[in-house]
Amino acid sequence: MKVLLLEDEKSIRDFVRINLKREGWAVVEAETGEEALELADREPDIEIAILDVMLPGMDGFEVCGRLRQKYPRLGIIMLTAKSQERDKVMGLEFGADDYVGKPFSPAELLARVKALYRRLSSAAVPPVEKNELDLSPFTLLLDERKLVKQDQEIVLTPKEFAIIKLLGENANKAISRDEILTAVWGQFFIGDLKIVDVNIRRIRQKIERDPAHPAFLETVWGYGYLWRKDVSHEGN
Repeated sequence: MKVLLLEDEKSIRDFVRINLKREGWAVVEAETGEEALELADREPDIEIAILDVMLPGMDGFEVCGRLRQKYPRLGIIMLTAKSQERDKVMGLEFGADDYVGKPFSPAELLARVKALYRRLSSAAVPPVEKNELDLSPFTLLLDERKLVKQDQEIVLTPKEFAIIKLLGENANKAISRDEILTAVWGQFFIGDLKIVDVNIRRIRQKIERDPAHPAFLETVWGYGYLWRKDVSHEGN
């Protein structure tokens, strides 16, 4: 695995690099957001990016958003100040998969990287029985891990795909936010439920004609979410 590490403080960058390399991972380093974006273009085999939020010039949020737009299947972990709840939520809004609060232990960071890498790697495992899920007017292509509508792909992150798959396989059934968190992020994920809501909002922006009044991905207030199937969605 190759990791892109964006951190302007050399001492922290060296500390993280040493621990990543101990796991046998290749590391490419950047001090600025601009340099990180250049590296991402030059190193197409990067699988995970670790991005600090506070940077001179272009901040980590903007880097995250640009990477997510250009490389939708890239795993992204943000390094945020533990006391800044806003940073955590903003990172998720910009497309991050996970976050680690500073100061952090190497064990915590490595655990988050490994967990994200496992989720990304699971994309290579084909389904046993069928290779697509009918979510008319959408089709979820399980082998290719794609969502298409009228032969046009709607680009999803790995976790957005996993959420739609979970809800689609249980269409017209409410799934709790806790169930979604456990199924998609794993039972040992130590973040909060906001990560589910943020990803749901991002999915709605991609699939709904009017995200404020969703026709497919419904909220079950006080509980969770539901994929509405086999209902007329004129105009969607």
